[in-house]
Amino acid sequence: MPARPPGEAEGTGEIVQVGDAALRVRLDGFLDAAEPELIAFRRDLHANPELANNEFRTTERIASRLKEAGLEPRILPRGTGLYCDIGPEDGYTVALRADIDALPLQDEKAHAPYRSTVPGVAHACGHDVHTAMVLGAGLFLARQAEAGLLPGRVRLLFQPAEEMPGGALDVIAAGGIAGVDRAFALHCDPRVEVGRLGLRTGAITAACDKVYVKVTGPGGHTARPHLTADLVYALAKIVTELPAALSRRVDPRSSLSLVWGRVAAGSVANAIPDDGVAEGTIRCLDDEAWRRAPEMMRALLQSVASAYDVEASLEYVRGVPPTVNEAVSVDLFRDAATQVLGEEGVVPTPQSLGGEDFGWYLESIPGALARLGVRAPGSSAEYDLHRGDFDVDERCVAVGVRVLAATALTALWDGRLDAGPDAPVGGAAEGAALS
Repeated sequence: MPARPPGEAEGTGEIVQVGDAALRVRLDGFLDAAEPELIAFRRDLHANPELANNEFRTTERIASRLKEAGLEPRILPRGTGLYCDIGPEDGYTVALRADIDALPLQDEKAHAPYRSTVPGVAHACGHDVHTAMVLGAGLFLARQAEAGLLPGRVRLLFQPAEEMPGGALDVIAAGGIAGVDRAFALHCDPRVEVGRLGLRTGAITAACDKVYVKVTGPGGHTARPHLTADLVYALAKIVTELPAALSRRVDPRSSLSLVWGRVAAGSVANAIPDDGVAEGTIRCLDDEAWRRAPEMMRALLQSVASAYDVEASLEYVRGVPPTVNEAVSVDLFRDAATQVLGEEGVVPTPQSLGGEDFGWYLESIPGALARLGVRAPGSSAEYDLHRGDFDVDERCVAVGVRVLAATALTALWDGRLDAGPDAPVGGAAEGAALS
């Protein structure tokens, strides 16, 4: 990355690159005032969680705060989720994405003052934190735009329905990434301490699809299996043979995995049923193998079913593609995080077979997802995602704001330098002031 010389041009309309030290000072000053508000915002969302495509209150809270800062959020057609631009109407554009929906889980944090007030619904994946961080970064970048220090456009994406999944497709359909050159997102990681950012080039999360298999055949008495299709035995063969056979059809580095979560057939011990079901997920780290998975699954299913004289049908439900981090975007994340966290703040992170619909954006534009440490240093607590007792060390909110703001600025400067010295830059008047 090129050196970042210090300098600023308050109110001149000329955009001047800000050095590492100056950026840290500006972030410190902003967060001294804004961090308590952002933590309170996060707690409000945590206490009032909303499920996918029902995030009406959450959307209103975000939009209201952005409007207070002089920005113009655009709510998605369904009424949940929004996006908002900061800076000039054109030019190099970087997107920062947060997901805003909660999970259908009971909040088990009995003593937390911000415990969910909605029975059976909880922010158990950190989406409330993601939202507060992107909001904070947006408010800071709006101030930078007003000061003439934003060398391009930043688009804030507050995405609904990540947990369904599918909210990313709604954002895309509404034009949320039209004109965006690069996209970034953070995800809470309770295994990593606050103040650290986990990075990985290539696939960081897996594709995740659901499969529903139904098997039918003539049933009968268990004393006379030869007069039936012995459906339970056939179903057992499907359940045991398909995962192994499927994994042999692709490069083992793709980590294609079929795991069953539900198998059911029959109701009594001495009767062979005439139908049964198996339900599970297919996960994969390779985009090509993910695209081939449905046809391979159908062919293998029919092969095994025909061998045991049963009929088998498959319902294959696409979920999300693998989230594949682009190398340049990871380098931009690393450069920015090093500026605001120091060299020790950047750590490698492993691949996960969990799904994340940020991958839909990366099917169209380059970008990267990073994991933000949310674990209290020295803590013995074992929090994990998608658990009712999930919680974070709230100092992570300010860390996330620092990383996202620095990443946006680093990526904008990188895009401007790539475009050449004569690339147009919007005036500072296009930025919005903080209220």
